[in-house]
Amino acid sequence: MAAEPGPLAAPNRVVIVGGVAGGMSTATRLRRLDAGVAITVLERSGHVSFANCGLPYFVGGLIEEEEDLTLQTPDQLFDRFRLDVRVDTEVVRIDRAARLVTTRSTRTGAETLVDYDRLVLSMGAAPVRPPIPGYDRVRTLRTVEDAARLAADVGGAPSTAVVIGAGFIGLEMAENLAGLGLDVTIVEASPQVLPPLDPELAVLVADELLAHGVRLEVGATVASVDDRTVTLADGRVLPAELVVGAIGVRPDVHLATEAGLALGPNGGIAVNEVNQTTDPAVYAVGDAAEKADAISHASSLIALANVANRHGRRVADHIAGHPSHAVASLGTAIVKVFDLVVATVGWNERRLTTSGRRVQAIHSHPFDHASYYPGATRMSAKLLFDLDDGTILGAQIVGANGVDKRIDVIATAMAGGITADGLADLELAYAPPFSSAKDPVNLLGYMAENIRGGSCVVVDAAGLDRLTDDGWLLIDVRSAAEHAAGAIPGSVNLPLDVLRNHIGSLAAGRVVVYCEVGQRGHTATALLRELGIEARNLDGGYRTWWAATRARELADPVPMPAS
Repeated sequence: MAAEPGPLAAPNRVVIVGGVAGGMSTATRLRRLDAGVAITVLERSGHVSFANCGLPYFVGGLIEEEEDLTLQTPDQLFDRFRLDVRVDTEVVRIDRAARLVTTRSTRTGAETLVDYDRLVLSMGAAPVRPPIPGYDRVRTLRTVEDAARLAADVGGAPSTAVVIGAGFIGLEMAENLAGLGLDVTIVEASPQVLPPLDPELAVLVADELLAHGVRLEVGATVASVDDRTVTLADGRVLPAELVVGAIGVRPDVHLATEAGLALGPNGGIAVNEVNQTTDPAVYAVGDAAEKADAISHASSLIALANVANRHGRRVADHIAGHPSHAVASLGTAIVKVFDLVVATVGWNERRLTTSGRRVQAIHSHPFDHASYYPGATRMSAKLLFDLDDGTILGAQIVGANGVDKRIDVIATAMAGGITADGLADLELAYAPPFSSAKDPVNLLGYMAENIRGGSCVVVDAAGLDRLTDDGWLLIDVRSAAEHAAGAIPGSVNLPLDVLRNHIGSLAAGRVVVYCEVGQRGHTATALLRELGIEARNLDGGYRTWWAATRARELADPVPMPAS
């Protein structure tokens, strides 16, 4: 258990271990609150206050100068905030009884003792490096030094690269390496790219990668790494002059465990609501610390820079004697993948279903702005909510434009306790170049309102086969031309505008209707139900069904012979 929050004597000296997001936020916020306290920041790398989210783009050459990654230098931080920032300085030991830390210079090896009244641990997380033969050749990306080494490797003009891991960093690295002309292959152990997404959204990202020449090996694991190749567990050999590992991170907790501080259930440092550890004089922030999850309210690990910055601010408030409060994390994240933007908040459907939550999923494919204004593009959105009370549990959006705005609106709604059907009533900015009068977020709210109000019953793509096997008639209410261009096998084409003419032949049956994205299907379902016919609408229409089918194909590819 972490310490109970309580008053401590005002500190004279605060020492912060780690000088990136959480640590530097603590230092600068604390200085603004207290002009007299001595603040020392100890950073084992050669840089502090750097933008680690920009590292892939430095490797790819979009950020040209290494200095552009550094927001502040130690000298600048001293001049502005009177912070004693020591780079190339690793903390090797914490003596909690004496309130001393032992540091070692990574350049000279010299050791120094630094005393503290309050200690803040912001060591971040370390890349996972599995015990795979030859993995010592694999580059990881966490610091400016890592990025410089990778950029130097790229400067050697390799022609092939393998990226191990298809999470956010892995996809950013794949895009940047492909942009430099390398032949890139992504290897991912799970059956899809971007495991935080549900399959019918992730497949859109996979197809974007394939369209830009990136090869995908999903459901595959690496057996060994050699001088110029990567061998998969099934024996196939991939050319790989450059190998980048992006299979995740683990909280850096070695100092905490050696100092006798408790860890949480997920392996991060256990903290209370003001981020104190089991020693009230020691705090932990950022990726190294456990956080309260906004969906489960349980302790979790969420490695996001904005969460780390928030931690730092709250810790500084508490140290300075100001009111401080905990905020559970939603895990809001976004990534650019070539011409797509992918964003997520909360939990995905797989995780919610596994947890036993009674969840309803809805899909929408709206335009990012008014369709009559030039340049409108479709996005694919998924909203997950509790069917009983409407609580929003998660959302995922993939599209070319407008994704960031919509995921932020939904994240804000979640933070404010707005329900899924409450999204219908949000008054959002509208002009044709930016949105429609019914914003994509509003549309999700209307759909949730229809379902929770009972005016629409939907079936998902996974449940469609069960209904058709049970004798339900599948009707495509799109135009004849749309039906001819691609339709769900076994469906009958009865366009919406002529559906009334066929009511007599449907009166004794049970019907599932679908259109392209679900809107005409909803109209048809409402009509049929008003006329006494049992009818359901296929959630997300043909587009969502197609994506779910395509996802299954990619997850279960035809086996290729070993090279």
